[in-house]
Amino acid sequence: MAQSSQKINMADVARAAGVSMATASRALNNESGVAEATRRRVLAVAEELSYVVSPEASRLAGGDTGRVAVVVPHISRWFFAALLEGLESVLRAADLDVLLYHVDGVEDRHDFFHRLPARRKVDAVVVLAFPVGEEEQRRLELMGVTIIAAGGQHAPYPNVSIDDETAGRQAMDHLLFLGHRRIAMIAAVDPDQPDEVQPSGRSNAYYAALRNAGIPLDERLVVTVDWGGDQGADAMAKLLSQPEPPTAVYAHSDEVALGAIRTLRRAGLRIPEDLSVIGIDDHPVAELTDLTTVRQPVREQGELAGRMLLSILGGEETEHDVVVPTQLVIRGSTAPPRGHVQGT
Repeated sequence: MAQSSQKINMADVARAAGVSMATASRALNNESGVAEATRRRVLAVAEELSYVVSPEASRLAGGDTGRVAVVVPHISRWFFAALLEGLESVLRAADLDVLLYHVDGVEDRHDFFHRLPARRKVDAVVVLAFPVGEEEQRRLELMGVTIIAAGGQHAPYPNVSIDDETAGRQAMDHLLFLGHRRIAMIAAVDPDQPDEVQPSGRSNAYYAALRNAGIPLDERLVVTVDWGGDQGADAMAKLLSQPEPPTAVYAHSDEVALGAIRTLRRAGLRIPEDLSVIGIDDHPVAELTDLTTVRQPVREQGELAGRMLLSILGGEETEHDVVVPTQLVIRGSTAPPRGHVQGT
């Protein structure tokens, strides 16, 4: 006997038809991506239960609430803002609401994850560009919802990212090709993230490139600082104080690289005649300042993560790890070292 339509919702239809909420929604709204046999089964169940598609139920693209939680450590930095913009554009087009959780700082982050399981009124959680520790993973999984990551390879969830080590090798191989042998690295860490989950791909690239080129490691040429332009400037000053300064600098990010360039110019050194500098990211100001860098498509990573999430919520097959390619962009901040003849 059919139940009263007022007491029936889409979850009842999905359960009776043996499909996900997202599949039931697409079948009832005559959308693509549903097998014809499945569509007929969902429609038959809906008719039997006297279910009528409500405007609110029609709006939901993949779950019970139509809301997605997005966790981001920084919103004022270019990278995070561009990543969020790409993700939000895809989710908004699918009529999903985005709930933004800003976890800026270790204490704020700890508080967020401590209270996280109580926040179950979302269909999914997207972690943007920060590594997730083991305890944080356990707290996320207590929610019992879909979890994906974007902008970093530091979580066991479906994710979209670049390969940081590959990007670092592109930068280092460029400097080596130009003939540089005394190459410094300004490694950047995020002071707001726990030390034990800091990414290391860009540093691994430096050590591997030197090793493969047969160049002995000089620890004095490695300076680790907090992420930022001022910190890059301070690191460059330290490198210039060495008895034998480097001929090139590989920086973990464009902001750090531009900070290094500021110090070099204030010291009266010419770039790239006296010293080459390369970064990673292709920050919007990199082109304006003629900085050689390794480009990563940031907004595209957010968009791909959004599409990945919609596929998962829709019960579709999707790749677990999507790696977006990076590209060396040669500008005016790199050149062969003084006295070097190309090809020798």
